[in-house]
Amino acid sequence: MAQLNLQHLDKIYDNNVQAVYDFNLDVADGELIVLVGPSGCGKSTTLRMVAGLEDISAGHLLLDGRDITRAPAKDRDMAMVFQNYALYGHMTIYENMAFSLTLRHEDKNVIHKKVLAAAEILGLTEQLNKKPSQLSGGQRQRVAMGRSIVRNPKVFLFDEPLSNLDAKLRGATRREILLLHKRLGATMLYVTHDQTEALTLADRIVCMSMGHVQQIGTPLELYDRPDNIFVASFIGLPPMNMFDVLFVDGKLRGKGFEVALSDEQKHTLRHHYGLELVLGVRPEDISLGDDISMLVSTNENLGMNTLVHGQMGTSGERVTAKLRGWCSFTGGDLARVKITKMHFFDKDTTRAIRQEDR
Repeated sequence: MAQLNLQHLDKIYDNNVQAVYDFNLDVADGELIVLVGPSGCGKSTTLRMVAGLEDISAGHLLLDGRDITRAPAKDRDMAMVFQNYALYGHMTIYENMAFSLTLRHEDKNVIHKKVLAAAEILGLTEQLNKKPSQLSGGQRQRVAMGRSIVRNPKVFLFDEPLSNLDAKLRGATRREILLLHKRLGATMLYVTHDQTEALTLADRIVCMSMGHVQQIGTPLELYDRPDNIFVASFIGLPPMNMFDVLFVDGKLRGKGFEVALSDEQKHTLRHHYGLELVLGVRPEDISLGDDISMLVSTNENLGMNTLVHGQMGTSGERVTAKLRGWCSFTGGDLARVKITKMHFFDKDTTRAIRQEDR
């Protein structure tokens, strides 16, 4: 397929509003990169710059070492799948998938073979004579992907392709995209605001906020070792709990609760003694124990797990715990819990505090 290099990309609109700042990313051949972040963070703008649908204000875009920064979209050998499918309603599925090849005046036999091959990959063989209106949303999105596959592009670009699907179809189509990537070995850039999609699909994730890249890494790296409070709060569902704490006497003192630290944790925080920090705790890293009191407000029983919402200690600080099994707590119950893993952040810079950083 292809290698893609995004070097110091900026996007500044005519009204001097900057949407993307100094974006740098090297995409390896066959890699699936997911750009994730809240609405307005610049992820779709970045994808559109790669596609040639938005001008690049500064920086360079290289495809297999060739500078395509100013190349028109039609000459970039990329295929884009949009969230609204963009299918021609008056054409059959076969005609929709063959359309780009027909415009290129490719041989009809070649077109036929490519369409049938793509249809087989996507399970659309029985749908080729139907119109888009006769298909489900998930099937229409597969047609949009098939239209890209027949072109055999160097890079596939996905712009929130599952946003219009219901939860069940999103899960099924997400698995199809993952299988498609493995089968084709294709280089893919995928944009989403859904961190579940990012965690399940990506070889690497680019997490963005307000036009800036916050962290690039594997799904496990962003989940287990977030670089800052934004990434820690955005990646993971339910979000990470955050508490303002003070590091004194070998403990973290919060509002109405205390947390004991191991010798290793004390060593990690040794330069922050007497200072306020932010303690981050994922809901799944809270379990039943004897360390801290939790005043329960509500339960969400999910079958194998229960989300228990309440207040930490006597402080009124909101906390969510994801406990194993079916819990029968009711509002007003006092649960005893313990924290099994902690993340530390500098309150001023919001950056993670780690042992190796010192």
